[in-house]
Amino acid sequence: MFTLQEIKDAHAKVKSGADFPQYIRDLKVLGVVRYETYVSDGHTSYYSENGGTVISEEKYDFLEVEKVSDISGFKKGLKEHQDGKSDYMGFCRMCAESGVEKWVVSIGEMSCSYFDVEGGMMLEERIPE
Repeated sequence: MFTLQEIKDAHAKVKSGADFPQYIRDLKVLGVVRYETYVSDGHTSYYSENGGTVISEEKYDFLEVEKVSDISGFKKGLKEHQDGKSDYMGFCRMCAESGVEKWVVSIGEMSCSYFDVEGGMMLEERIPE
């Protein structure tokens, strides 16, 4: 079973959205099969294949997530982040402003899905391998 410290070490290498695919590969090696990150405070639940769970602490001060989602604004901000034009905190602020409550990464499916506060999927993307 992986540890929170191993996950933190992998995440420390991420400087922009351009580093995300390598981060996912690193988590896969650790045995993470899925994780959910909550935009309001950055805490994340990591799941292993055998049903184990590791939950991180909050990463930053509370962000108010907009109740009405802005999918087009989110897609624009996501593209900019993936192009390396924002850091992680800037990405999280943009998500909150766009109404993204959380994102769920399925490492087996190599997908990342973004959900609004109502639980509706705003966007699902394939993660480059």
